[in-house]
Amino acid sequence: MSFRISFAPPADDTLAKMRGGEAFRDEMVRTLGEEPYGHASSAVKRERDRREATVSGAIVLYYVSRSVLTVTVVRLVPLP
Repeated sequence: MSFRISFAPPADDTLAKMRGGEAFRDEMVRTLGEEPYGHASSAVKRERDRREATVSGAIVLYYVSRSVLTVTVVRLVPLP
């Protein structure tokens, strides 16, 4: 079961400025899109569906919606 990856406006703005943005999107689909609770992610503030993970050298804060199979990235922090 695959999850659709969506970016909230602030995360989308950051992604647009990232070098290798398309490769990052592909890696998101390959990792969190396939298993949003895996990939060494952790729950934020003990909320199972509010998560944080590192993907391709960027810290990703996201929400998982199991009912509509969507991962929504709300904050994206590329590492220098």
